[in-house]
Amino acid sequence: MEEKINKNSNLKKELKHTNLKNTDKRKLQAGEKEKSSEHCPYAKKCGGCDYQGFSYKKQLEKKQSYMRKLMEPFGKINPIVGMDNPYHYRHKVQAAFSCTKRGHIVAGVYEKHSHDVVDVEQCQIEDEQADAIIREIKNMMRSFRIRAYDEDTGYGLLRHVLVRKGYHSGQIMVVLVLVSPILPSKNNFVKALRKKFPEISTVVINVNDRKTSMVLGERNITIYGKGFIEDELCGCTFRISPTSFYQVNPQQTERLYKKAISCAKLTGKETVIDAYCGTGTIGLIASSKAKKVIGVELNRDAVKDAITNAKRNNIHNVTFYNEDAGKFMVEMARNGQKADVVIMDPPRTGSDEAFLSSVVQLAPEKVIYVSCGPDTLARDLKYLTKHGYRMKECSPYDMFPFTRHVEAVCLLLKER
Repeated sequence: MEEKINKNSNLKKELKHTNLKNTDKRKLQAGEKEKSSEHCPYAKKCGGCDYQGFSYKKQLEKKQSYMRKLMEPFGKINPIVGMDNPYHYRHKVQAAFSCTKRGHIVAGVYEKHSHDVVDVEQCQIEDEQADAIIREIKNMMRSFRIRAYDEDTGYGLLRHVLVRKGYHSGQIMVVLVLVSPILPSKNNFVKALRKKFPEISTVVINVNDRKTSMVLGERNITIYGKGFIEDELCGCTFRISPTSFYQVNPQQTERLYKKAISCAKLTGKETVIDAYCGTGTIGLIASSKAKKVIGVELNRDAVKDAITNAKRNNIHNVTFYNEDAGKFMVEMARNGQKADVVIMDPPRTGSDEAFLSSVVQLAPEKVIYVSCGPDTLARDLKYLTKHGYRMKECSPYDMFPFTRHVEAVCLLLKER
């Protein structure tokens, strides 16, 4: 990833096309002058952003080079799709709370390779309103006699604050992660917080009383509003609860999902399998263009959310199953059932051979691989291309500016 790439004329040509098509060139040029040398004051301690100090154009070049190196052996690699504005894109923001030896409350992220909290006032990749809400909660703690949790002693009440914001709806959910379900003067606390931020739609207490590195516990108590927010993605409305999986960068997610569905070239006659379907986002968005969509997901809570989302959008041609997607497709193949398209969106670890084998057995005409881990994508493509599929194209997406992470949509066609 660190190789010099400015000498490669093909790459320069690709990025010229990318920046003109998918970003505001004037914003990027201004950003290069104003931001390339502007380092985040927390960068050395936080370690969350790998590409601090690089202009956005340079970041895209690095990611394009990396993806091209991995994907070119398999087929066509398209120019990376960058953001119009690479700042403040995270619509899910969480802060750990702690107390210094001198008694000062700190809120932010864990220092790299430790559990010491770096006090972050404002992060350049997080939603600015979410950061402001977290700052206000920190300021309110003394007057409400709320102590920050101390991991070493086990004393204190507030462990984390999670803020989730709908990109299109503007709805805001605040989750207070406490070691106890009891928040002192909770009604007055909510009233004071909403006086400053009336946009807050719901406030939830999440109880996490275990000694664990996990942020959220299993119990949620709604103390204001409905306990969830909603947001729109590609024309569908989705419910977002404290524990729901929902992409943190909605702008790029819409572009990525639209590409995934357009790759399938659906005519309304197809049966589509949405493997690793989560809360049903891709499958529900694709449903208007397909005859039938089958969503398969191992996480029971995610399947419940998916069913709720289908009802919320009045969609009737999607069925969700709480099963292992690989075993489900093997059973379909054994029963002589067919699927025209498989959309797979595995975790960063990619798929295992058992799942990939089930795809080959079911033998859909098209496989749409949505990847959040390029290295495991390349590994899985080796298997699929050895077992009757060819990659027609791969489209990288910059979902997380200032980090090394790249996501991609790959279209694979069954060889005849």
